[in-house]
Amino acid sequence: QVQLVESGGGLVQAGGSLRLSCAASGYAFNRYAMGWFRQAPGKEREFVAAIRWSEGTSTAYKDSVKGRFTISRDNTKNTVDLEMNSLKPEDTGVYYCAATERWVGRRSDEYDYWGQGTQVTVSS
Repeated sequence: QVQLVESGGGLVQAGGSLRLSCAASGYAFNRYAMGWFRQAPGKEREFVAAIRWSEGTSTAYKDSVKGRFTISRDNTKNTVDLEMNSLKPEDTGVYYCAATERWVGRRSDEYDYWGQGTQVTVSS
């Protein structure tokens, strides 16, 4: 049974930091690229960041988070993290991790497995 479980969300002031983590199980983690998406109220789910299957390899980011967010993965622990710095109110939303066999997947329909999401709220 495939499971992706996100953690680390919360309420933070603008300019602050949060680190999200996603624990994966039930599939060959090191054969899948991992991505983070977010969805704000009333908006469509959007791509945030992705990392290829091998550690230390390619990453991709939404333009508005480049230089502020960093995605990383640990294939020994089956986890993928999203370090978020200099947070802005427009970063508010439910953050989801997802797994895909494609590279680079920037559309949600390219992803095979999804977590339930974790709420991130950035106050101004």
